[in-house]
Amino acid sequence: MKRLRNILIPCLLAILCTPSAALAQQNREQMAAYYFDHGDFAQAAQLYESLYQRGNNKFYYQRLLATYLEMEQYKEALKLVQQRQKTAPKDLYLFVDEGNIHIRQGQEKKALKCYDKAIAQIGNNLQPIPDLAMAFLTAGRPSYAAQTYLTARSKTRNNTLYFNELIGVYQQMGDYEAMTGEYFDLLDHQPGMMQSIQISMQRTLKEAPDERLADGVRRALVSRVQEHPENRNYLEMMIWFSIQQNDYRFALEQAQAINARFPESGDDQVMRVAQIAQNNGAFDVAIDGYRHLQQKGPDNAYYFDSRVGELEVEFARINHNYSIDSKSFAQLREKYLAAFAELGKNERTLPLMRHYATLIAYHGGDVQEAVSMLDDALELPRLKAKTRDEVKLELGDLLLFAGETWDASLLYMQVEKANKDDILGASAKYRNAKLSYYNHDFEWAKSQLNVLRASTSKLIANDAMELSLLISDNMEDDSTYDMLEIFADADLMLYRNRLDSAWNTFDRITRLALSHPLFDEVLMRKAQIRMKQARYDDADSLLQRLIDFYPTDITADDALMMRAELNEQQLSRPDVALGCYEKLLLDYSSSLYADQARKRYNALKAR
Repeated sequence: MKRLRNILIPCLLAILCTPSAALAQQNREQMAAYYFDHGDFAQAAQLYESLYQRGNNKFYYQRLLATYLEMEQYKEALKLVQQRQKTAPKDLYLFVDEGNIHIRQGQEKKALKCYDKAIAQIGNNLQPIPDLAMAFLTAGRPSYAAQTYLTARSKTRNNTLYFNELIGVYQQMGDYEAMTGEYFDLLDHQPGMMQSIQISMQRTLKEAPDERLADGVRRALVSRVQEHPENRNYLEMMIWFSIQQNDYRFALEQAQAINARFPESGDDQVMRVAQIAQNNGAFDVAIDGYRHLQQKGPDNAYYFDSRVGELEVEFARINHNYSIDSKSFAQLREKYLAAFAELGKNERTLPLMRHYATLIAYHGGDVQEAVSMLDDALELPRLKAKTRDEVKLELGDLLLFAGETWDASLLYMQVEKANKDDILGASAKYRNAKLSYYNHDFEWAKSQLNVLRASTSKLIANDAMELSLLISDNMEDDSTYDMLEIFADADLMLYRNRLDSAWNTFDRITRLALSHPLFDEVLMRKAQIRMKQARYDDADSLLQRLIDFYPTDITADDALMMRAELNEQQLSRPDVALGCYEKLLLDYSSSLYADQARKRYNALKAR
């Protein structure tokens, strides 16, 4: 029993005393932190000296050094660092601490000697490298941090080390050519990381405050391509970067360079650039790309798609220009007919068939031929149900254009019934509601449009809201609906391309009333007529009047977007377009066009 007591008592004493010691230690740490955070560095120093003597750890050392520096006790600080260097000679960041003490005293040369000594001490052991680099960065010496990583590479003869770290340091230094060089060195070692590198660079380019980063990337790319013209990865990176900068022409030139050097596998890049250029409105570049592929002959894998692509661009150009002269129309029509003769009418040429119907009806006035083309499209085998219904909607539009409103409505109802819970069904419902509006059945049209305002499609919901408000606002102000009926008649004339009749009918509203809620809509429709007539300056003037006189009306953001595109694409006045995009973003930030306006604004600013 006595022996057992001799064993238990010391154990119990140890158990009872340990929490008390730990608690005292914790209290000292809390008090030291409190004094330090509240600027009482003398009290903090006393406590951290005691803590550092008891536990020679890095945190206590750093806090004690910081208190000495705050109190300008440089001798004590230097003594502390030098003592720690003796006990931890592998901790190279201590040389940076020593140098920082000299900096505090205005001794730049002594500090640089310390920094250089740290670099000179780097060997094969990589353990001190992260702390040393971080110490240099904290001291505001990123060039020394870069030197730390590069020296470690050299000492270990491993050029794959510290890619990400160096990229971050070079970015901090503003040395964008060196930063880009690191990306490309990484690409050399790991070609499979191209997409990851592009994502990282894209994020960095987007966050850059000015053009210096883009300029540095461009210089580094050009240098690499010139030094290694056989390296396809650099050429592909040049294409990618050019697309990021909206320089589609240069991107196509690089794609064609790849195609010349790698004829067996370079066609895909030319096709990709042409498609991206097409989607971003760079129509001349897109056509050049498609024609480049066509020149390789019908046996080329992209011949078919490039033939279709070229005609799609020609069609898109008409939509952007709003009009086409008779000579250009005749030439484009012949191109379509030649394409059908060569490529046939099938699922792959279906986009051409649909575009040709639109072209021939709305710009050529030949509704019968257009209807016949869409009938052929509906007869194609293996046509997907959704695609068939899309064609039906377009056929309904043609019938409405030709004045066959009953047949048009029947097609719309068929599509709506087959796609009740789908955007396609909502689109058909909207068309039928608009047809009711044309027929002066305003109450019914309004009830259908109010349902569509909850559509999952923002575009359909927005269109439904605009037409619903146009009807309801003018039903309230005009119990006879006289002006609204005139407006609806003129709207239908505009849809059917009876432009002079539409203009004169819209004019009746301004002649019959001194003021009316429809006046802003009249200005919008007149601007649309002038655009269809290629009288772009007149259209611009009408849109400007609408923006000036009706800035709070629902058509204001539409007018701003239309005026911006008109000045950018037809009138070649980028400064005016830029101002319109900026005003839309600032004054109409919730507009449906906000995202599109932001993209165009950034693209114009980048030029």
